[in-house]
Amino acid sequence: MKTLEQFMQKPKSIPAQTSWYLADLGEARGHQDLFTAQSPQMLKALREHALIESAVSSNRIEGVTVDQRRVGTLVFGRPRLQSRDEEELCGYRDALNLVHAQGPRLPISERTVLRLHAMAQGRVWDAGKYKDKDGDIVQTYPNGRVRVRFRTVAAAKTPDALRRTLALWDDCLKERWVHPLIAVAGFDLDFLCIHPFRDGNGRVSRLLLLLQLHHLGYEVGRYISLERLIEENKDRYYETLEESSQRWHDGRHDPWPYVNYVLYVLKSAYREFEERAAAMKGRRGAKTELVGAAVEAQAGDFSVVDLERVCPGVSRDMIRRVLREWKAAGKVECVGRGPGAPWRKKGSISKRG
Repeated sequence: MKTLEQFMQKPKSIPAQTSWYLADLGEARGHQDLFTAQSPQMLKALREHALIESAVSSNRIEGVTVDQRRVGTLVFGRPRLQSRDEEELCGYRDALNLVHAQGPRLPISERTVLRLHAMAQGRVWDAGKYKDKDGDIVQTYPNGRVRVRFRTVAAAKTPDALRRTLALWDDCLKERWVHPLIAVAGFDLDFLCIHPFRDGNGRVSRLLLLLQLHHLGYEVGRYISLERLIEENKDRYYETLEESSQRWHDGRHDPWPYVNYVLYVLKSAYREFEERAAAMKGRRGAKTELVGAAVEAQAGDFSVVDLERVCPGVSRDMIRRVLREWKAAGKVECVGRGPGAPWRKKGSISKRG
């Protein structure tokens, strides 16, 4: 709550790095629909791969591991579970499926938070329940020395702290205190500092991150595992979390290291998604599909330059060739003269042209 309370003051400026991330992510979101229109089979494969990676990575960050030979069966089947770790992986799988299936229809609420925790924790005794004892985040070194990294919100104050954070989330989006992606990262930081559960806080925070991104229209988590990217950058995750949580209790903390980390992960996911989608260009008809999706997305007149901007990896000659073919077929028309002449749709255009 302390981060969102800080944002309530509407910061007069944000770090330059944050601004760069937001600009890149705005452009990536603009490309999103074009890439997702390309190939149902490719997207199905990406979704299945991301589901496996997400379930495995998010649990592995918390020290939960399973036999790699059983991962596919655990994620896509209903096998007899052989260990507590397998139960937690399957619970996280079910929570992921709920988040991706419901998307914006699943509210960001206390009930949802407790439900996701109950699912991710499986049949453990306090699944879906707030912690009943105070607990600090500690680091244990190889020599046995223990260091307190952060003192979380007291158990007695936890429910009210989470409810306050959820209310601030709604207000932040309505009042536009900061960019919504900054609000997502700020909420995530506050959730981890509150630490509302005895166990499973990291997993629930990642599920909420995905859900909030769905609410905002950033769908890359369906196709690229954000959890895997967080695991691959785990050291930076812990470093920025510790840095940004210092002085959190009195609201004098610096949230920007952790905010930038979350934006970095999201940008990395979009870059990977675009690279995988662009790799389709070798498949026959893939470039035509991409140009077709770009044309369909245009609200009015458009130019070749407009299509180039939203069709990375497609040459100008290819775009012109496709437009000539569709013009001959009566699907588009050129309404001007010269290289920069505008084009206009004539009815609907097939994705395959």
